[in-house]
Amino acid sequence: MSSEPVNATADQTPSDANDYPLSRVPQSARYGWFQVAVQRFGQISALSQFLLGSALGFSMTFWDSFWAITLGAIILEMFMIFVGFIGVKEGLNTSILARWVGFGSAGSAVIGLILAISLIGWFGIQSGVSAAGLSALMPFLPEWAWALIFGLVVTAVVLKGFLGMQWVANITVPIFIILVGWAVIAELSKHPLGELISSPPPGEPMPLLSGVTLVAGSFIAGAVITPDMTRYNRTRADVVKQTVVGITIGEYAIGLSGVLLAHAVKSADINNIIMSSVGWVGIIVIVFGTLKINDWNLYSGGLGIVNFIDTVFHRKVSRPLVTGIIGVIGTVLAAFGILNFFTGFLTLLSVTFPPIVGILLAEYFLVKKWRPALDATREDEALPETSPTWVPATLVIWLASSLVAYFVPVGLGPVNAVVVAFALYFIAGKLNLLVSIGESNTAKAA
Repeated sequence: MSSEPVNATADQTPSDANDYPLSRVPQSARYGWFQVAVQRFGQISALSQFLLGSALGFSMTFWDSFWAITLGAIILEMFMIFVGFIGVKEGLNTSILARWVGFGSAGSAVIGLILAISLIGWFGIQSGVSAAGLSALMPFLPEWAWALIFGLVVTAVVLKGFLGMQWVANITVPIFIILVGWAVIAELSKHPLGELISSPPPGEPMPLLSGVTLVAGSFIAGAVITPDMTRYNRTRADVVKQTVVGITIGEYAIGLSGVLLAHAVKSADINNIIMSSVGWVGIIVIVFGTLKINDWNLYSGGLGIVNFIDTVFHRKVSRPLVTGIIGVIGTVLAAFGILNFFTGFLTLLSVTFPPIVGILLAEYFLVKKWRPALDATREDEALPETSPTWVPATLVIWLASSLVAYFVPVGLGPVNAVVVAFALYFIAGKLNLLVSIGESNTAKAA
């Protein structure tokens, strides 16, 4: 068995499309906070936030929607900031971090696989959403063909890694904001603003707590994969700035716009809302809004698969190669509508994400059982030579907290799961229950 190190970074540059999938991102390859903030804003201000806002507006008053977005955004920001601190300090993506943050190498492979399945699934489904809009705008091609084109375009972007996604964000985010502003102004100019703010919800009323849960839970997967992004930040202050700016503006600008448009059009169907406001331009809004979250779905999914292959098969594979393969698979499945049959499964899978946040935070900031190994190698921008293989107590805590998220109807489901996982892991650490089974050599070579 070779002990060839896999964490050397001398052969990589800031523009290397492989993007350090199994190693730390060196300081020389990191970006200014605003560049990462543009990516975060593009991710959070996607079509999903419009859908969220329209769902809130259809079932809640404007001010109830405002407070639901405010409270939900605060919860998300707190999670993302502290998880982001781990990413910026260690320079590692979520799947690799998990090896030393409670899960062990085998547990991290499970996380990588679950994240990948979920994110690739949503990548395909959202490719289908964009394809429906493109087909309506340009019917000379069938919907399945547009799904193929859109999916392959996003895949090509992600092949270029963080740098390529940055260039796309610099172009699409400003255009998206301008077009959204146009849609909002065009529709709201037909209605007195005061009337929309004071009007009752056009649909079945939703309690405030349910609205907060909807906001906090809608992007909890984004909290889990936050290190995939913040490993490119330079300081913790940068993480705070890019998170607050990206999430706050994204939630309020896009979410509240969706609320007002739902009140104006008396519908929760965001496609109809936008199309009725600005016609065919609305299709561009939908496409651009989907693109900037879909590239991150594919990017993080690829990182998860790379870690899974490295851990299970002891093979170092190219991130662009993996991205290309899973991008084509997701695109083909989207083109034939297969993924639409799995939305329930993907939604069920999402209950496994919140506990990961609680475990990461508890281990890294309080328990610190494996933190010294990361501390000892950080200055050299290397990885610890070994990691635990299995940590059974962590897996039990993960399962129990996921069941809480799914079955307990009291409070905020995603938040409940994070808190329960955090508390159980802390208790397990104090009782010395975090015993690892086996030890893995981090430097296994292909």
